[in-house]
This record gives sequence, structure tokens and C-alpha cells, in this order.
Amino acid sequence: MPARGLILLTVLSTAALAVLIGLGLWQLQRLQWKEGLIAEIEARVKAEPVSLKEAVARANAGEDVSYLRVRAEGKFDNTKERYFFTVSDGTPGWHVITPLETPDGETVLVDRGFVPDALREPAARPQGELGDAVTVTALARPPETQGLFVPDNEVERNRWFWRDLNAMTRSMFGDGAKNVAPFFLEGEKSEIPGGWPRGGETRLDLPNNHLQYAITWFLLALCLVVIYVIYVRARLKAA
Repeated sequence: MPARGLILLTVLSTAALAVLIGLGLWQLQRLQWKEGLIAEIEARVKAEPVSLKEAVARANAGEDVSYLRVRAEGKFDNTKERYFFTVSDGTPGWHVITPLETPDGETVLVDRGFVPDALREPAARPQGELGDAVTVTALARPPETQGLFVPDNEVERNRWFWRDLNAMTRSMFGDGAKNVAPFFLEGEKSEIPGGWPRGGETRLDLPNNHLQYAITWFLLALCLVVIYVIYVRARLKAA
């Protein structure tokens, strides 16, 4: 192999090696971040719940209140239920999202839990339409943005495919001023008359594959080095 060709091969191989090692190191950084996030979530979901007022104040101050355990008291306005499509344990159905109005005049949208498609309509589960004052313990979850392959929400048909807090609030209360919390609450599993909606649907098992990804990138870097050494040695012997 001419010297110029060997130099070019070496430069390209070195650049590729730097990229592969950089990707591996980046995945290790992501691993550290993800482990910290998982630890924080575990701590939050096991902590004593804070009041809705405190959670709202922290959110308005710019704090990320995701998975913060919150306790809220008030009454559900069951006439304003909204239905968010999901699949739970292989069964298609809906999350029932209902505004909870507190004695202080605050409102928060509560994801009460899952119902199968056959029980979407309130008439099919009248026992679960709670009319008296209730105390809800739930996890705060931020509004969502529409994913690339997620359908548009069908507001008029009350079929929601991503949780658009502003659009849901407008569909419930119109454009008039309403003091609505800047997050959803996902209800914990609890005893509900008739058993529906079924709470406790929050996904807490965040995927954490960053170590495997890092190992893959480092192995590719090692393979590159081995192939480079074998190839160069073979060309030099043939010269």
C-alpha cells in the first residue's frame, strides 16, 4: 500500500474510532442521568403527598413536579369527562380524565384511571361516578406534546390521543378564565365502587438500556482497531 493511502486510512480510522468512543462515553453519561432520574422518581412516589396548592406553587415557580405525589380534595364534575385512548395489559380502552374542583376554587384535571372500551360511557359504570366530596392521592404528570406518529385529537368526538392540557381545558370550560393546575394528576390505585375507572396506571418502569448501548459502541471501536491492525499488517507484509 502506498504511504499516502496508509496515511488516509489511518486518519479515517482514527476519526471513526473517536466517534465510536465518543458515543460510548455519551451513553455512559446518559446512564448516570437515567439512574439519577429513576432514583428521584422512586423517592417521589414513596414520599408523603403534598397539597395541591403546594404542587401548583412549585410548578408555577418553574420546578419540574413530574411524579410528585399530590393529595387533593374536592368534587368531580363528571359531566366534563374526557377520554384518552390507551391500551392496558393488551386491552384497548380509555383513561377517564375528570376535572376536580376544590373548596378553594382550584381545578385540576385528574386521570382517574382506565376503563375498557365497553365501559367508556358513564351509564355503563354508574357506581364509579362519584358525586360527593373525595380525597384523591395521585402523581403529577406534565402535559404532552403530539408525537410524530400520534393521531390528532378528535375534540368534537371526545377522543383524545395525546394529553393536550390547554385543549382539554378549553373543551371543558370554554375560553373563559379558569384556575386550572398546570399539570395532570394520575390517580393511584384505590377502591372505587364498581371497580371502574381503575387507577394506578402510571408507568414507572422507565427503560434504561444505556449500558448496553455503551458496550455496543465500545465493542465496535475495538472491532475497528482489530480490523485496522490486521489489514495494515497484511498490506505491509505484501509490500
